[in-house]
Amino acid sequence: MIGKRSGLDLETVLIKNLGRHSGQQITVEGWLYNRRSSGKIMFLIVRDGTGLLQGVVAKKEVGEEVFAKADQLTQESSLRLTGIVHEEPRSVGGYEMHVTNVEVIHIAQEYPITHKEHGVDFLAERRHLWIRTPRQTAILRVRSEIEHAFRDFFYQRDFVLADAPIITPAACEGTTTLFELDYHGEKAFLSQSGQLYSEANAMALGRIYCFGPTFRAEKSKTRRHLMEFWMIEAEMAFFDLEQNMRLQEDMVSYVVQRVLERCQNELKVLERDISKLENIKAPFPRISYTEAVEILNKAGEDFPWGEDFGAPHETIISSQFDRPVFVHRYPTAIKAFYMKPDPNDPKVVLGADLLAPEGYGEVIGGGQRIDDLALLEQRIAEHKLPVEAFEWYLDLRRYGSAPHSGFGLGLERTVAWICGLDHIRETIPFPRMLHKMYP
Repeated sequence: MIGKRSGLDLETVLIKNLGRHSGQQITVEGWLYNRRSSGKIMFLIVRDGTGLLQGVVAKKEVGEEVFAKADQLTQESSLRLTGIVHEEPRSVGGYEMHVTNVEVIHIAQEYPITHKEHGVDFLAERRHLWIRTPRQTAILRVRSEIEHAFRDFFYQRDFVLADAPIITPAACEGTTTLFELDYHGEKAFLSQSGQLYSEANAMALGRIYCFGPTFRAEKSKTRRHLMEFWMIEAEMAFFDLEQNMRLQEDMVSYVVQRVLERCQNELKVLERDISKLENIKAPFPRISYTEAVEILNKAGEDFPWGEDFGAPHETIISSQFDRPVFVHRYPTAIKAFYMKPDPNDPKVVLGADLLAPEGYGEVIGGGQRIDDLALLEQRIAEHKLPVEAFEWYLDLRRYGSAPHSGFGLGLERTVAWICGLDHIRETIPFPRMLHKMYP
């Protein structure tokens, strides 16, 4: 049964804001995270999504009836605590509440996730409950701050948010990783990227970004891969490769510093070594793909020029630097059809990947797009793509073509790196992985 609010209405305060109310009587609404008792004094640890609060319930202060209410609370029961806020350096957040009243809203059934170690599979099956734990809420709060920071970065630089469709008629990143669906009798796909549509939007609005879910049906079961993930993609008219990289390093530096400024408590919960983040400031190092291959070969890897890097290779390359590193001018043969070849060396493209430090791999991929109609038609043919599906995209080269560049950033990989996580599954509320989409 859900309890109703009763008694004198007081200001309801978020736990994270307790410091503003020291010495005042306030109300907190939340869930019981833990409870311990020592005879006539009970300690209720309450969470409300913004933090943890220790409520001290003394029988002589609240009386038998209220004390008995507190005594029936089970883990994750919802409740309303009223009391006076006091400074207490030993408590989480530096404050605690001397409780004057306890209102029970709902008594939870026996909770499956207890305060002990559980296996990953057990927790993954109960992801809808796992996200209530302090570590998981800290990650999701950092993710939220990162998202806000990206939006603020673009807004401050006069970028327009222009959304791209999720249902598309053609591939963007290759035909082997598409989720196919029936669109009223026509074959359609879940978007791998909003990039092609973003190029059209950039030709209308100049500088734009889109931010939404993307889908890759990759048969990969690694700590870096999700089937559904969020991408921030920007496209800029009249930008070349160097301008593109400068924007990216300014953006990443801004976001990392913003998290350091606003998420100290969350980073502490995650036990993140922030000294490794304090170093993240533009400019970032730049090396060519050829130089990266040389690094690998010097490290004992027998890596031939022309192949794409895997996770171990990216880790070796990034370990040479104390901040993200750009690897630019990859072989044309291993990059997407729209990437512009370098006029000085057509074997490579005017593209760059940004590799995060500490072994987190590629977090951004981008570069200049082909702006010549004939060359784009040739590349579509070489990749054996259906030209009729790209007629609208070719129109962008027929009517007012201009040099332009862009990039796509994987949000979850960025969250994993900034939070210092071992696996990408913790970076999103409900991960979609190979053979796993429950809950």
